Amino acid sequence: MRLLFVADPLESFKIYKDSSFAMMREAQKRGHTIAACEPQDIVWKSDGLGVRASVRGIRLNGSGHASWFDPAPEAGDESAKLSGFDAIIMRKDPPFDSEYFYATHLLEQAEREGAHVLNKPRSLRDHPEKLAIMEFAQWIAPTIVTRLASEVKAFHAEHRDIILKPLDGMGGAGIFRVKDDALNLGAIIETLTKDGTQTIMVQRYLPEIAKGDKRVLVIGGKPVPYALARIPQGGEVRGNLAAGGKGVAQPLTERDREIAEALGPTLASRGLLLVGLDVIGDKLTEINVTSPTCFQEITDQTGFNVAAMFMDAVEAGVSQRA
Repeated sequence: MRLLFVADPLESFKIYKDSSFAMMREAQKRGHTIAACEPQDIVWKSDGLGVRASVRGIRLNGSGHASWFDPAPEAGDESAKLSGFDAIIMRKDPPFDSEYFYATHLLEQAEREGAHVLNKPRSLRDHPEKLAIMEFAQWIAPTIVTRLASEVKAFHAEHRDIILKPLDGMGGAGIFRVKDDALNLGAIIETLTKDGTQTIMVQRYLPEIAKGDKRVLVIGGKPVPYALARIPQGGEVRGNLAAGGKGVAQPLTERDREIAEALGPTLASRGLLLVGLDVIGDKLTEINVTSPTCFQEITDQTGFNVAAMFMDAVEAGVSQRA
C-alpha cells in the first residue's frame, strides 16, 4: 500500500512515544510505502486535476535520534494526487481551529475524487472531542455546556465540586477544579468564557481521577484490550501525560469494555477507524477522534501491539474498497 500521513512536522515527533510514528513503523515493517505532508501542503485548483499535496516520501532508518527517517522519493513527489494513495491517515494534532476545519473540507473533496481518508473528514467535523459525549449522555457524569456564568454557578451550587474546561483544549490545557468553597469561580468563568463570549464545558468532579484518567482505544469498532490510566502526580488534578501524568497500562475493566462496545460500532460506522475514549471511574468524559495516542505506552508495558491492530484495520478497509 501507499500511505500518506497528514501530520505535524516530522521533525517535531517524539518518536519514543509518538503513536503516528508507531503506525509508520508497523506499516514499513509490512512493506508499505510511506509519505507525509502537513495540512498547509494540501492544495485544490479548479483545473480538473483534483486535490494534490506536496509530500515527502520517507523511510524509517531505525535511528532513535531526531534524524529518524531518510528521504524516499519513490514513495512520494512534490505534487502528488491524494486519490493516488491507498489510504490517507489524518493525524494532525489539535487545536481544531479554522485551519483544521478547512483541511477536513479539502480532504473531503479528495474523498469525492476517490481517496480513502482515515478518520473520515466529515466525522472529524461532526465529533468535536468534548461535545461528542452529548450523544451518549447515559455514560457520562453530570455535565453542562454553556457560556452563561449563571448556569455555571447554579451547576456548582448543585454539585459543589466541579471541573471547568475549554472546548478547544488538549493535553489538559485550561482545566480548572473548583471545590465547595467556590474560590475564584467567578474569575475562572470570566477567563474561560472570555467574559461570556465562548462556550465551555463543566462536569462534576470525579474523585476516581486519583486512579487515573483512562484512555480506552477503539479500532475498527473494537476495543484494544488494555487502557492507559494517566494518573495525576504531585497534587495535580489533571492526569494528561502532557500535564505530567504517569501512564500505567492496565486491562480494561468490565465497565470500560461495556462503554467501548456500546460506542465502538456506531463510531466505526461513521468512518471513525480510530477513537480514544477517556474514562474516569465508570464515566465517559471525552471522545477523541483527531489524533488519539498511547499506542507505544500500552505496547511497551503489555506487549500488545496496538499499531499492528491499527494496521490490520487499515489493510482490511483498503481490501474492501478494492
